[in-house]
Order: sequence, then C-alpha cells, then structure tokens
Amino acid sequence: MINFVVVDDYKEITDNIEKIISKIMMNNKLEYKIHTFNDYDSKFRKFIQEPMVNRIYLLDIETKSASGIDMARIIRKNDLDSIIVFITAHEELASNIVRDQLMVLTFICKFDDFENRVKEAVMNSLAYIGKKNAIRFVDSNAVYIIPIRDILYVTHDSVERKCIIKTDTVAYKIGKSLTEIKEMSMGTLAQSHRACLVNEDRIIKIDKKNKLIKFDNGDTIDLVSDNYKKEVGQRC
Repeated sequence: MINFVVVDDYKEITDNIEKIISKIMMNNKLEYKIHTFNDYDSKFRKFIQEPMVNRIYLLDIETKSASGIDMARIIRKNDLDSIIVFITAHEELASNIVRDQLMVLTFICKFDDFENRVKEAVMNSLAYIGKKNAIRFVDSNAVYIIPIRDILYVTHDSVERKCIIKTDTVAYKIGKSLTEIKEMSMGTLAQSHRACLVNEDRIIKIDKKNKLIKFDNGDTIDLVSDNYKKEVGQRC
C-alpha cells in the first residue's frame, strides 16, 4: 500500500494533485490511498504519529496556521523512510530546507509547470520506494533490513504472537502482523494461507493436489489454502 499525504490550504490544489496521482496509479498494480489535509492542524499532527508504511508526503511549505518545514522536522524525528516533496510559492526557502537536512526529494513551485512537476515527483517517489523495498525492524537495539528479494515466506506464530520471516539462511522473528508485513512488501508478498505470506518471485512450483509450495532454493511449505488461490497468482 502506497500512502500519499497531500497538504495545501487551497482545495483546488489538493484536488488537482489527487487527479494527477490517481491517473498515474491507474496504470500501476500497486494499491494506494490518498490522504488530504488543508492545514497542519491537530488532525494532521495525530495522523503523522500513526503507524503507516510507504508514505509520500506532498507538503505545502506555508499554510495559514503553520509551516510545512516545521511539520517536516516533526516527521523526520521518528520517520527517516517517508518521502517528502515540498509545494511552494516561495522558492527562495529551498536553501533553508536543504540546510536543515530534512532529506527532501524535490521542490515544486505552484507557478512553474506545476502538473508536470507533480507527475515527475510522484513517479520518482514510486521508483525510489521500489528500489528500497525491504522489511525493517528493530530487535535488541539492532536495526535489521531484509530485502524483499531475500524473503521466501512469512508465517505467523500464534503462540508467541510474532511473525517469522524465512530467508535462505536465517529465520527472523518480528513483532508485526502479517497485514503490516504485506503492506511493507508493496504487494510482493502474497497470501497463500491465513497464516502465511509467500514471495511469488521465489516460487518455482505449486502442487495443488498435495497443497505444497516449492521455492527456488528447494524449501517447501504446506501452508496453502483454497481461499487464497487468487492471491498467489497464476501459479495456482
């Protein structure tokens, strides 16, 4: 799931950005949702604290009540992964933002080829998310980053209430739900069973009769359910 977060105090601008995003995503298989705000109010401040993966922020630098730069500082305190794009009528502020090291993807001027620049920013953001597609988690004060391509499957341990991410060499236990991990994988991991996600790119065979999935490294699992046939794709 890609979460676009659009903030501008002019509804015409947020509506225009929504149309641009929707047009781009119509030709994309990724699930997405657009969250729009017209101010940096308490609702927005609460929203940015909620757990949510794959965020692309398009932020107005200045609204009536607050600064988008200040909001970016708050976002970056706990979130280094989300992409931030600034929309502004004041390009002279760009140097201040760069100096603050807020890791901004780009700046879009409202009066300079606006629609094409928004389109370009969205496309670049999607490409960037695709390149860094990985599962990230913290365990015992260590940060783990597991590229999606290395994952074979993910199962849910109902006793420990954790998920087990199986790679070629290691099984990681992570305190996230299957739903959260599926969202983080941006659709790369498909559900084969209510307690299992599989990496379709690593599957070489599905035995429908015996309900077995075989992966390219020789590993097999028997967590296959008729209820999730469509989820796993054409291999079923």
